[in-house]
Amino acid sequence: MAGADRHWVARQVTSGHWQRLYDGVLLTHSGPALWSSRAWAAVLHAGRGATLSHESAAVLHEFRETAPRHLDVSVPEARRLDPVPGLTVHRRLTMPPAGGRPRRTWRGDTVVDLVAAARSDDDAVGWLCDAVRAGTNLLEISDALGRHRRLRNSGLLRDLLQEVAEGVESPLERRYHRDVERRHGLPRADLQVRDVVGGVWIRADCVYRGLGVRVELDGALAHPGGSTDADTWRDNAVLIARGEITLRYRWQHVAATSCATAAQVATALRSRGWGGPVRPCGPGCAVGAGA
Repeated sequence: MAGADRHWVARQVTSGHWQRLYDGVLLTHSGPALWSSRAWAAVLHAGRGATLSHESAAVLHEFRETAPRHLDVSVPEARRLDPVPGLTVHRRLTMPPAGGRPRRTWRGDTVVDLVAAARSDDDAVGWLCDAVRAGTNLLEISDALGRHRRLRNSGLLRDLLQEVAEGVESPLERRYHRDVERRHGLPRADLQVRDVVGGVWIRADCVYRGLGVRVELDGALAHPGGSTDADTWRDNAVLIARGEITLRYRWQHVAATSCATAAQVATALRSRGWGGPVRPCGPGCAVGAGA
């Protein structure tokens, strides 16, 4: 190492001037180890052909702003690494395409990995929507999906790709269309509709065309921090200019009381002339058998 012997290097570590991040990987200063430094060190520790993957790759692709405390690295299946706290090693029979510095899986393959590892449908939707917002093309994800066999959640991912292509931008929106609309026979709203009101471009999450009803969904991904003054001002402008009803729902209304929400949406739609039937999703459903 640039003329330094093992004893001198060991003294730098024992004195605290340097830090040992992994066996054989040293950080040549005593200050805080940044996430980016630890990510580089994980790839070096994992050996030739290793690549950052899963949530670690997602950070580098800017799917999420906050870096996780743990690191994910993928290695060829034949390689064995001793367990290290804070490092998850994924052994792969076929290594996915990767590149960059530090090396990370391609964007589409990163999405496929994250969806396969997701603990819930909502988590899977969240990762896919985050990736699309960060600029990942749906074709990239579809191509990556085609390279993987026997993938967990592959059917879910194919369905999600179709739904995102149709405009779904968050787990809350997906739940609304599945649990409120589809399960209760409500018409399908148009998604992410942009209009000009008072010379200003506005966007609505859901619009029931021809009925004057809009739905806004305040989820952590779609509307960080919930309703804002700008949201309220926009909704007032729509109501005044077009005489439209704006209904606003949060996670509680969609995830926990979807039947009651469906009944309220149906009431709003019928007040504007919709005459379609509403069907209860099961015994005790709030829309009622005769709704």
